[in-house]
Amino acid sequence: MSFLGRLPVVLLVLAGALGLTACANYRLGTGTKLAFATLYVAPATSEVLLPQARALVTTQVRDAFIRDGRITLVDSPDAAEATLHLTLTSYGRDVAVVRPEDVGLARRLDLNLTASATLTDNRTKQPLFDKRKLTVSRGAVVDAGQLQAEYQTLPLLAAKLADDTVHAVLDTW
Repeated sequence: MSFLGRLPVVLLVLAGALGLTACANYRLGTGTKLAFATLYVAPATSEVLLPQARALVTTQVRDAFIRDGRITLVDSPDAAEATLHLTLTSYGRDVAVVRPEDVGLARRLDLNLTASATLTDNRTKQPLFDKRKLTVSRGAVVDAGQLQAEYQTLPLLAAKLADDTVHAVLDTW
């Protein structure tokens, strides 16, 4: 067999070898080393009138960090290398869809929750970031009533806010 006859086989073997070596150093995740290994999540505070939101947001944020697994949560700021403070700063609703028979009545609302996050390095007492604005939004169908729709959507808003908080704290900034 001539060299030209073997060329496709040689190229295929070479491409396979290069492909395998390219994947050898791949690592899942961001790959950056965090400035801290332990975190205390302070109970959320609220500047808005949203009953039971503080406890729900705090729980969702803690659960999101536990699911992520890149850091260890601790129960006191004294045992942590960093502390996260989250303040709910605004809550609002925008009419997204109106009823066809009465345009004054909403059929779906967009609910918006905004929080301010501060991450402090407990060793140096310096903020790693200060009052970072986090805003989340979810739609709520109000056919069964606005109060019920908002009540059912609040855990979804809190979960989205928790995910955004984890990304703000742990991803490269």
